[in-house]
Amino acid sequence: MNKASAVGILLGISAILVGNLIEGGRINSIVQGSAALIVFGGTLGATFLSFSLKDIMLSAQMLRNVFYDEKLLPDDHSIIRDIVHYATTARQKGILSLENELNNINYGFFRRALRLTIDGIDPEVLYNSLEQENRTFETERSRAAKVFEAAGGYAPTIGIIGAVLGLIHVMENLSDPAKLGSGIAVAFVATVYGVASANLLFLPIAKKMINNMRHEIFLREMIIEGVLGVQAGRSPFYLREYLSSFLSKEK
Repeated sequence: MNKASAVGILLGISAILVGNLIEGGRINSIVQGSAALIVFGGTLGATFLSFSLKDIMLSAQMLRNVFYDEKLLPDDHSIIRDIVHYATTARQKGILSLENELNNINYGFFRRALRLTIDGIDPEVLYNSLEQENRTFETERSRAAKVFEAAGGYAPTIGIIGAVLGLIHVMENLSDPAKLGSGIAVAFVATVYGVASANLLFLPIAKKMINNMRHEIFLREMIIEGVLGVQAGRSPFYLREYLSSFLSKEK
């Protein structure tokens, strides 16, 4: 599990609940099913209307990586170590010998890049092909992250709609004091749900998705530079030093 995400969401929700208790409020006073239905149902509907089903399904898949680290994604140091190993093997046994290494690579982009290198693709064509795959990856992931970003924009507004509906209910029952409390509760709780869900869930999740995407693109750029170096017959020592310079730039 991604500890930063887990701590962040627990800390944010706990701060609101504890603050409510300190102010003398009760937990059940902010638990309103009708308000939740208005805000989350309305936000879901507006989001589905704004995006294609493909974007929504991809955003759901990316949501897992917000809370759980993707095991198939290599870390930067392992990429450097593998590239240096491939460069050494190619120098000793020839680049075709790297075909035996393909089944050991779990990360699809890395495997495809090395496959093209082994096939002797022209370096410029290889670079352009992998960069185009990166651009497509970035476009799709950015659009999927915007699903949660859009939900973060809709939720507060729909919370206001819930508040207005609650006030309408209050105005319709001014002669019945027993119904005033529930109407006012829905009015204010809907606003809380809208603003809180946007700023504690939807917008932070979208930001985390973008950060995850940028990190993966960074790893892909290292892989591209690495396989081009292997194809060109660069020194393993040079490749280690060159790729290590990427890490200092990221930090």
